[in-house]
Amino acid sequence: MTGRHFQRCLVPGKGIAPDETTIAETFRAGGYRTGFFGKWHLGGFDDWDPLSQGFDEFLGHLVGAIDNYSHYNYWGGAPRHALWKKRQPYREDGVFFPDILARECGQFVERNRSRPFFLCASFNMPHYPLQPEKRFVDENLSLSSANRRAYAATVQSMDDKIGQILDAVDQASLTEKTIVIFLSDHGHSEEEAAGSGGGWSGPHRGHKGTLWEGGIRVPCIASWPARFPAGKIRQQISSGLDWFPTLCQLCGIQAGTVDGKNLTGVLIDDAPSPHQALHWMLGSYWAVRQGRWKLSATPEGVHLSDLFEDSGEQRNVAKVYPDQLRRMRESHSQWLTEGIKPIYNVSYQ
Repeated sequence: MTGRHFQRCLVPGKGIAPDETTIAETFRAGGYRTGFFGKWHLGGFDDWDPLSQGFDEFLGHLVGAIDNYSHYNYWGGAPRHALWKKRQPYREDGVFFPDILARECGQFVERNRSRPFFLCASFNMPHYPLQPEKRFVDENLSLSSANRRAYAATVQSMDDKIGQILDAVDQASLTEKTIVIFLSDHGHSEEEAAGSGGGWSGPHRGHKGTLWEGGIRVPCIASWPARFPAGKIRQQISSGLDWFPTLCQLCGIQAGTVDGKNLTGVLIDDAPSPHQALHWMLGSYWAVRQGRWKLSATPEGVHLSDLFEDSGEQRNVAKVYPDQLRRMRESHSQWLTEGIKPIYNVSYQ
């Protein structure tokens, strides 16, 4: 939302600081109609909700999770109705929330088909509670475990709703001129509320709440038929922070001061990554990525991996490459001097 590391712009327990400039504020200033539908979880009302952070329209929830049918939040306090339209309670009791989200997004596209728009569809799937539609559960009965079946069916439900939104874009004859970005914010959950798992990170170690590759390496798909080559895979390292400056560049809008880098060359011309290094911090954990090398630090110690040879981060080669270990430690220390302030009470919901 800001193109900046969350340690710069997050107020713990509240959300994005009101004086931060979001991508929605930037695009609205550039003449775009802005809409947010789904899970916000970046701040409550007043100066913290989507309407205060640059969005013209909002329907969704401000908390970490809701039941998809009652639209109540049952986690972290007394049960309470948690679905809002703008700043008013909104009720469609019993209606599957992802269906509401897809419908609202489609109507937003139709209303704004004749003007520039910036739409954020923030799905609460496959976040807990896992509540896939029965039609997709039935298609996954061959999978080995109940958790896996529920997770796969939930992802399939999400795919179906994304398809409905893309159909709305196509029906408005906007497919060729619309940039679509799909990505997750982190790896799959193994929390008890999520059935202790069901997702899969392939060969990668870790999951949500970790800085192993399984927690931070996520799928990303970018589509713009008018300019992006179709069916290509890019291996260059990049970050979710990069989409703010990239979209601004592609749309002719000034991005301001951000930590993200412009990926236009990577997307269109397969240019090298604009990053010399990527940095993460989550509570007391931190990690650095430099090319093939990944340094992960936990309270138990440091772990250096050569991801080109060991993408699963199984072998710690810190003692084999002490000079590389030193350089990456120094890189992390330098990053901290650039205004990064560790935040330790991070919520994983």
